[in-house]
Amino acid sequence: MVLSVEVVLSRSRKALAMAMGAAAIAAPLTFSGPASATTAEYTVTPLKFTVEAGGRSCTVDADLYRPAGVDKQHTAPAILTTNGFGGSKSDGSTDATAKAFAARGYVALAYSGLGFGKSGCLISLDDPRIDGRAASKLVDFLAGSLAADDGTKADYVTRDGPGDPRVGMLGGSYGGAVQMAAASVDHRIDALVPMITWNDLSYALDPNNAGQRRGVSSNTAGVFKYQWSNGFYLIGESQPILDPGSLDPSRINSLACLHFVTQACDTMRLLNSGSYPGDKTEAMQDYARSVSPVSYLKGVKAPTLLIQGQTDSLFNLNEATATYRTLQAQGTETKMIWQSWGHSGGQAPGELNLAQGNLETSYTGQRILSWFDRYLQHKRSTDTGAEFAYYRAYQSGYGEARSVPALSQKLYLSGDGKLVDNRHKVARGARTYANLLIPTSHSEFSLGGSLGIPDPKPFDTPGTYLGWSTAPLTEAVDVVGSPKATLKVLSPVAAHTQRSGDAADKLVLFAKVYDVAPDGTKTLVNRLVAPVRVPDVNKPFTVNLPAIVHRYEAGHRLEFVIAASDDAYVGNRGIKPVTVVGAPGHGSTGALELPVVSGSLKN
Repeated sequence: MVLSVEVVLSRSRKALAMAMGAAAIAAPLTFSGPASATTAEYTVTPLKFTVEAGGRSCTVDADLYRPAGVDKQHTAPAILTTNGFGGSKSDGSTDATAKAFAARGYVALAYSGLGFGKSGCLISLDDPRIDGRAASKLVDFLAGSLAADDGTKADYVTRDGPGDPRVGMLGGSYGGAVQMAAASVDHRIDALVPMITWNDLSYALDPNNAGQRRGVSSNTAGVFKYQWSNGFYLIGESQPILDPGSLDPSRINSLACLHFVTQACDTMRLLNSGSYPGDKTEAMQDYARSVSPVSYLKGVKAPTLLIQGQTDSLFNLNEATATYRTLQAQGTETKMIWQSWGHSGGQAPGELNLAQGNLETSYTGQRILSWFDRYLQHKRSTDTGAEFAYYRAYQSGYGEARSVPALSQKLYLSGDGKLVDNRHKVARGARTYANLLIPTSHSEFSLGGSLGIPDPKPFDTPGTYLGWSTAPLTEAVDVVGSPKATLKVLSPVAAHTQRSGDAADKLVLFAKVYDVAPDGTKTLVNRLVAPVRVPDVNKPFTVNLPAIVHRYEAGHRLEFVIAASDDAYVGNRGIKPVTVVGAPGHGSTGALELPVVSGSLKN
């Protein structure tokens, strides 16, 4: 492979360190913030724990941060934190989190996740049966009921009962999902703050934004996100090679699957094969979901503050929203913040950066501190903030709401390429595009930043996409949430090939929304696209686009596009021309709904 291990690892550590590095310019807060930071001194003790995980005995490498003055008579609650994918207990985010909270009087235990740093065992994708159980053993240590390998015990963590320490978890990306995995198998965990993490890996790595029946999950195989997926796969397989000092038998699987559990390697091979035979694809989806919150959230009872990034093409806002709605529906105390940044960048000035210690002066930092004040310090009067908050770049601060905004304004796809606000304004007409055997649209180069390669602006090649545009807006329009498109397309070739029984023969397309300035400059909002593998090209289908927070200024136009390909994904197998017909009245074959919170799209 041309892409070097060292370069990809650099990319991962940079992206995932950023995954714990931010939180926002604070708008005036509507809740009482936590007290100012203390400057408590603390000691750091390296520890090892031998655990049984996935049928293997392995070592977990950790650092214990103990504030001065904390002892058996003067206890403190604990924070448990671990790394993002490719990191360790010593990376910028994990280490900084532990230091930040130890300085504020919390006991902190930072550890390298299984398979990373100097921790043993295979990478098992935050499987609750493996990674969750390993984290539970560390909770035993914080409870004082389990000693580290050198005999060290912690008898100074506040307890809610015998063997029940008061402990919260905080971490981003891979260090976010493990919190829910751990909490699902260990109800002693009292509070969670998962940041920029996934709901369903089958969606994150192989998304289908059509035919979704449960959150972001679809019964039809999706469109392989090969850049992100292969980059992380290479990072994972290279772990024992890049850290030879930690080579041990528990970290090695086989020559065919060096460092992951076998099912993870099988999943990647199937995705890279370009084929989706029914039985293998179903097994792949079942495995991906078994290591994803979508399958075990019913076991999560700990109050959860979800934080997700608006600029994130790896785990988009729809994933956090699916988790949020599931937890709320089952009665788990849950709130959600959409910050500006994610795996794709986008950090705004003044957002939370734990390395800078600006917890008290950033919106998200204050919300995290208040969450732990309420559920770990048991300060019952602490206001934990709005049910839902979202960063507004156009106002340099946060908006707050009681819930995620619902779809509120509807536009129709006209045969002449316009987006109109009434079915009867739809002009009769048909337009066609065709894919080529090479990608003809670009949204982002997922690994471009670490390779030092400039990422070109998003584009679509004429003849390989269709667009529908509003008239210039008469006022600013704010969209907060996930747009939804209802489409009916004609593609006789796809109708024929989809009979093969291999999902790879179904039609693939990519839906997205642009902001078009008066001078014609087009901006793909947060560089996000909605990959779709159409379940049945003979029937209408619905596309749930990634959620956005965006202001369309007066004079700008909103453009909805469906494109034949995207070079960050594996596209169609074979040439499949697509026609979209516009018809007035109830014969209209397409519509776009948007969650508008201010302004009007009427024209």
